[in-house]
This record gives sequence, C-alpha cells and structure tokens, in this order.
Amino acid sequence: MRKWLIGAAVVVAALAVTGFVLFQNYWYYLPGIMASIRDPIQPNQPVVWDKGPAAAPTPAASRPPNIILILADDLGYNDITFNGGGVAGGAVPTPNIDSIGHDGVDLSESYAGNATCAPSRAAILTGRYATRFGFEFTPVPVQFSRLVGHTQTGIHPPIYHQEVEADVPEMAQMTVPTSEITLPQLLKTVGYHTIAFGKWHLGETAQTRPEARGFDEYLGFLAGASMYFPAGDPRAEESRQDFDPIDKFLWANLPYAVVNNSGPHRFAPSEYMTDYLADETVKAIGANKNRPFFMYVAFNAPHTPLQALKSDYDALPQIQNHRLRVYAAMIRALDRGVGKILDAVKANGLDDNTLIFFTSDNGGANYIGLPDINKPFRGWKMTFFEGGIRVPFFIKWPAKITKGDMYSGAVGHVDIFATAAAAAGAAMPSDRKMDGVNLMPFILGTSQGSPHQTMFWRSGGYRVLRAGDWKLQVSDELKKSWLFDMKNDPTEKTNLVDSQPDKLAELRAELDKINAEQAKPLWPSLLEGAVAIDHPLDAPEQPGEEYIYWAN
Repeated sequence: MRKWLIGAAVVVAALAVTGFVLFQNYWYYLPGIMASIRDPIQPNQPVVWDKGPAAAPTPAASRPPNIILILADDLGYNDITFNGGGVAGGAVPTPNIDSIGHDGVDLSESYAGNATCAPSRAAILTGRYATRFGFEFTPVPVQFSRLVGHTQTGIHPPIYHQEVEADVPEMAQMTVPTSEITLPQLLKTVGYHTIAFGKWHLGETAQTRPEARGFDEYLGFLAGASMYFPAGDPRAEESRQDFDPIDKFLWANLPYAVVNNSGPHRFAPSEYMTDYLADETVKAIGANKNRPFFMYVAFNAPHTPLQALKSDYDALPQIQNHRLRVYAAMIRALDRGVGKILDAVKANGLDDNTLIFFTSDNGGANYIGLPDINKPFRGWKMTFFEGGIRVPFFIKWPAKITKGDMYSGAVGHVDIFATAAAAAGAAMPSDRKMDGVNLMPFILGTSQGSPHQTMFWRSGGYRVLRAGDWKLQVSDELKKSWLFDMKNDPTEKTNLVDSQPDKLAELRAELDKINAEQAKPLWPSLLEGAVAIDHPLDAPEQPGEEYIYWAN
C-alpha cells in the first residue's frame, strides 16, 4: 500500500510539473482556448443578404451615389504598382487597385488616422481624431501585451507597465464610445442601406458591435485579425516569423471564423478569407443594386499571419524568398478581391454613380521582416514616420471626378467621413469638433488652399504635428524631437531640430495646444515597445540607430 501511495504521489508530482511547464511555455494560448469553449466554431452557413426593391424607384444616375469604402490592413506604401513600385520589384502587379487611382483621383499625400489599426479605423468611421474620444490604444488582450512586453527583440528592452494591469478592461470592453456618431449611422438618416464586411476591432459588446453602430448587416470578425485558412490547411502556404512575439500570439489564438448579424455564433468561411469577403460583397452589391447603399469592406489582407492561397503562391515562382513569396501571394489575392468588387459594380449598372474609396489603415509592419514594403519612406506601422502613416488613397466617382486626376495637398483618413456625407447629402454633426473636411471641392478645384492647416497624431507620450510643409515628432520617453521640412525632405532624412530653433518652438507650441484638446485615454497603455526606424525586426540592430517607443 505504501509503495502504491508513493507511486501515486510521484505520478501526481510529475503531472503537476508537466502541467506547470506546459503553462509556462503555452500560457498565451489561453485566449483562443477560452473563446473556443465559449463559442465553438460552427460549419459554414450561407449568408442571405437583405434584398432591396425588385425595381429601382429612380435610375441609379439620379439618386445619391452608392458608397464603397475598401480598406486594406497593414498595406505597405510600396506594395502596389500604382507608383511604379510593387512587391518584389513589381513582380506582383495590382491592376485592380491601381485602376481606382487611374480612373479617379490619386490623393498623393495621404495620411492614416493612426499608425495602428483600430485607432485609424475609429478616425475613418467618425471623422475625428480617435484621441478626441479616448480611443488611443489598439484593443488587445492582456496576454498579448504581457507576451510582447516580456520578449526583447532588439537592444532596447520593452517597457511593461505591470502596475496598471488591473486597470485594463477585457478586450471586448475596449470600444469606441457610443456617444460618437459613425458614418453608417449618419448615412442611414438619408436613406442608405449599410453593410460592413471583414475586420471590425472597435468593440465587441452588444452595444458596440457593427450592427449596433449603424450597420444594417455585418459579416466578418470582431477582433483585430483572423486566420485566412485553418493553420496547416493543405490549400495554404504559410510563413511564421519566429523572431516576432506578435506572430507567435496570433498563430496560437486566431480562429478561422466569421460572425453574421443574423446569428450569435461563429462559423467557418467557405473559402480563403480574402476571396470569401470579396465574393460576399459581390452578392450584397447585387442584392442592393436598386437602392443607395454604403459598404465598408475591411479586408484583413495583408495583415499577419502570413498565409496565402497555394494557387497564388504557385503563380509566383520567380520570387525565391519564401516569406516574401507568401506575402506577395496575399497581395495578389487582395487585388483580385478588389477587382471582383469593381466588376460587380459595373455589372450591376452602378459604375458611374458609385463613390469608391481605397486606402490602408496604416503602413506596413516591421515585424514581418520585409525591408522594402514602405519604400521610399522611413519607418513602419507603430511609428509616426511616413512609413507608418503615409498610405495609398484613391477616390473614384466617374459622375464627378475626372479620370486620372491627382491632388497633392495633405489629406487624411478623417476626411472620408465628411466627403461621403457631402456626397450623400447628409448634414455633418454640429455638436462636436470634426477634424475631417469634404475633399470634393479641393479635388474639383472649386476650393483653393489646403484642406488642413495642421494634422495631429498621438500614442501615449509620442506625438506628431504636420503643419504646412513641416512635421514635428516628439517622444517623451526618449526626450527627443525630430523636425523635418517635408517639401524638401519628404523621406525624413535630415532632422532640423538644432538648425531651426524658431520653427521648432512655433510647432511645439501648436502641438501642445492641440494635444491639450484631446481626451484622456479610455484605458491605460500596458506596453511600450521599441521600434527601429530603418530596418525590419529580423535585421540586427546596431547601437546609435534611430528608434522610437510605441505605446499601446
């Protein structure tokens, strides 16, 4: 009996040790495990889109324009071929994305609402700096911040604020306040049917899901990323970045699943995520061809995890680097998806009077380890250097905009709201400060001057002002400023802080003034991570190289 008890104790101890070791090594899998228990993923189910009138009450040309906003996720400035660049030296043409600029207007100096996804999306859908209402940091699980905050990837250690962990709400509670007026809410007041597809990332509560924030219908995923196929699916080619803790967390937790406003449970898409979202958008266009609609098509491509359709990967044998080839195949799918949407608009006789926006939520990320995605600009996602916030931005509206136009004034994501509202005939909110402006008078040449005297960004102690041809960046953590003459130095190579003290003082005063108008963050920053400006995460960092600390 004594031997049996000793043996049992040994087994229990071994299991406890094994469990402890497993937890120590795999604790960051918990969010995905808990989600799968709470809401198991159901098999694919067909989506039935609400149909508009069987016949149009008025011809498409004589009613308010249909509006489609196509948003890529982490698309690098150099990922499309519009400006003569493209992935792998132009090995992946993007004719469909490029055509929106060629057939409409290229807003050649365009800025994202933020250098990370959710605050940028909040700016797009409200027409206001997200910092005005406290949506300052990207919603992520605490486990994500903990993993990234305790993994050193370069010579500058991350800063993890353990002391505020108890003040951070569950990710589902990290939301755009319901007091904010969203673009679909505004467009519904003038008779638009509103549909959202893809990534949301602005709240997961019953009060802050897309269907509660102005969208009549929704198909997509509420979190900040998604799998494109199940991990290891034979239809896919994958690239995992072992040097990146963000990638490690995503592969451990992301589902291959979507939700639909018609039911409460997650279910599997029927095909590769990018194609699935595009194909469902095509169906929704057909269902709504006889009434004004607003469609927000938020692709997750080419956001990590890097997972491409095998047929797209096989079509690019000239690209030798596996990671680059997977990424290039994802861009190929994104362009195909955009083409499907454009073809559907035309096939339904809506091309002339459909207002189409195309842009990316921010610049390309350093953590995928590809050095050329934001060329010619310095910096990455999670920096306010041009590589993080300078984005492609095209507007097509054949009934109004001359084919092949270009507008070179500084504009931003915050302008989408006002431009769409004016096109639809909806009155702008008058009870709050709106940061965006209607771009159409500037595009058409009926308004002179600049749409913006200043543009502002903030993430924690890192703040930026664009004023005319000047740009000032300030980092409290580094006690450092950068001052650039953007007219003569658009790639931010020469810091003029020491040689232009008067301009520095002028811009710093303006920056402080605008900063004082912003709201306190709705939740604290848990993590400040160092981001090197001039090389991706997998490249060795050298002492003396420039970097910033990004708060989230």
